[in-house]
Amino acid sequence: MSQNYDLLVKNVRVVRPNTDSIETMDVAIKDGKFAQIAPNIAESEASDIYDGQGLLGFPGAIDPHTHVGIYVPAHDDAPTESAAAASGGVTVLIPYVRTGSLYLNMGGSLRDFWTALMKESEGRYYVDFAFHVSPITGEQRGEMEFLLTECGAPNYGEVFMFYGIHGLHGKSDTQSKWLMLNEGDHYDIAHFDFICREAARLQEKYPNLADLIQVSWHCETPEILRAYETQIRREGKLQGLEAYSAARPPHSEAIAIQMVGAMAHAARLRQVNILHITSREAMEATLIAREMYPHIKFGIEVTAGHLLLDTTCHMGAYAKVNPPIRPPEHREYLWEKVLDGTVEWLMTDHANCPKDIKVDPNDPDAIWNAKAGFGGTEYLLPGIFSEGTKRGLSPKRVAELVSWNAAQRFGLSNKGDIAEGFDADLVLLDPDENWTIRAEESFSTQGYTPFEGIDVTGRVKTTFVRGNRIFDNGEIVGAMIGEYQSRSQ
Repeated sequence: MSQNYDLLVKNVRVVRPNTDSIETMDVAIKDGKFAQIAPNIAESEASDIYDGQGLLGFPGAIDPHTHVGIYVPAHDDAPTESAAAASGGVTVLIPYVRTGSLYLNMGGSLRDFWTALMKESEGRYYVDFAFHVSPITGEQRGEMEFLLTECGAPNYGEVFMFYGIHGLHGKSDTQSKWLMLNEGDHYDIAHFDFICREAARLQEKYPNLADLIQVSWHCETPEILRAYETQIRREGKLQGLEAYSAARPPHSEAIAIQMVGAMAHAARLRQVNILHITSREAMEATLIAREMYPHIKFGIEVTAGHLLLDTTCHMGAYAKVNPPIRPPEHREYLWEKVLDGTVEWLMTDHANCPKDIKVDPNDPDAIWNAKAGFGGTEYLLPGIFSEGTKRGLSPKRVAELVSWNAAQRFGLSNKGDIAEGFDADLVLLDPDENWTIRAEESFSTQGYTPFEGIDVTGRVKTTFVRGNRIFDNGEIVGAMIGEYQSRSQ
């Protein structure tokens, strides 16, 4: 007798976005899709049975802002970091990538870059994946249509507004070398303006894809960073994360955000994303820009790191990131904006920066010598569930913030919900288990975490990717079956 379903996950308290009630259901899966969600589905209907034990069932989390391959070669980084993702209930990673000295360490055409990127990625992810690509040169602006129509990558960015005269880790005068610019290219406001105009042209040319075509911005003003870093270092009054925050002050974000609004308006670009907002000033600038330009959709995201950490973090330079971790009052303000619905999706900006290169071995507390960025995708769902529910965030809203909203924004139309016909990305979470974050328990090769020692209530027990059990009770039990997700083809 043939069964109707490949897998039946019994006794799951299903958490869905846009639905307040949490009901105990059985979840039937066929051909990688949710086939039926109903109580008391007969076990005889399925080839395989898994007991959900009354745990909360979330749609797989989507981390739409990560960096795989930035400090470790992509071929080696993808397996460990996607394993970490699966252990925390993330079933889709979307790295931001670009040409230059990081990632694949190559310049030139995006066609060549894309071919190499896919070669390094295929068969290397435990979870599904996609890419956002940032045009760095004038030649690459001309390849934005290629990214849209042939690669299914309609989101252009991360546009690093501070790269003009500032490096990834601090002041830099070697832009053309490490960005591998062509003769006559400048990575500056004019380049950003042309990106907006090309994206707007593509919105007009492809009206059926217009809602997916967008430009995503890392908003910091390089001249402000240069001047303030010089001043803060010269004065020597501040140390550690507090000094780094002051050297990249909140109003540098705000100024850049207003520039994005003006550029998008002038170009008639209808959709932009303001990435990893860290401060009151940046959030207020975004909301003002929304009022000024109501015809532009401003996407608003905040990282789990900026919601779980502040400048009092005992990990010091290990928590260095751009834009910086902010003082506690900014963290509290961001939570206000999460709770009132202003923030649309949460993410991690995960970037595996291994311990042996993260800090200066001779002076590990030296904030200026440390590299920027850290991992943490495995803490997105449990960290936000734990801290959020303490603050009154409902499980439904958690599902919206870490799954549904990002799926809708970035064109993952088959993901983000537990509903018939959707990809069977399912996460079982024990809402009552108390545990403490320890780097030694992570599958990431980073070797530390700035979240070290944070107590969490709510732990991921099992992760299914398109019906494949990948993570279960502390172990990776599946294969690297992650598939590339085209979002505009």
